[in-house]
Amino acid sequence: MKRVIIICEGETEKEFCNTILRPYFASKDIYIQAPLIKRSIGGIVNWTELYKQIISHLKYDSKAFVSTFIDYYGLNGSHHFPNWSEAEKVPDKNERMEILEKGMKESLGDSLGYRFLPYIQLHEFEGLLFNEIGIFYDQIPANELIGRDELEQIFDEYDNPEMINKNKETSPSHRLERIILGYNKVVYGNILAEAIGLEKIKAKSPRFNNWLTRIENIK
Repeated sequence: MKRVIIICEGETEKEFCNTILRPYFASKDIYIQAPLIKRSIGGIVNWTELYKQIISHLKYDSKAFVSTFIDYYGLNGSHHFPNWSEAEKVPDKNERMEILEKGMKESLGDSLGYRFLPYIQLHEFEGLLFNEIGIFYDQIPANELIGRDELEQIFDEYDNPEMINKNKETSPSHRLERIILGYNKVVYGNILAEAIGLEKIKAKSPRFNNWLTRIENIK
């Protein structure tokens, strides 16, 4: 069985990997392990620290592949990710992510980099949850779904949920906080993701789908 270690930004991503991705990949003879970024509560860290964790996993198990599941939202120049200045000059955000991921991979060198599959979620993991509006009506109690107008506006505006933007007030997680009363990232993220199903998430989120395809195709 192939082994892939997905370093997760936070508990929401970790829960998603364990609940949704692990059984999906187990059926393809790929075992998923999902440790958090080495901080007490997860979260983005300086690239130097993340780099150390990636290297540590790759060196500890010479047969394992390592990936990342981190959000573009929250990243900035102070985190010193490779190719950051170059990427920020590119208007197309998908291309911007590719430049950053390329820099991450190249920084590991050939001897370890071939087992590293960098992935940055555009813009946040929570964007994937804006997949089908009916799921919100089915899964969230009516008295908790307090932002119906905003919810409908989002689905009218975005065909690709990955493109829901990264500004603080309009990021996917901040939108969900306004839409769902008492929103809890881990609890509601898992409820909505399970209800949607991975195939539907893949179908609407091309960058995310491409990441999973890369994992499936490891040799």
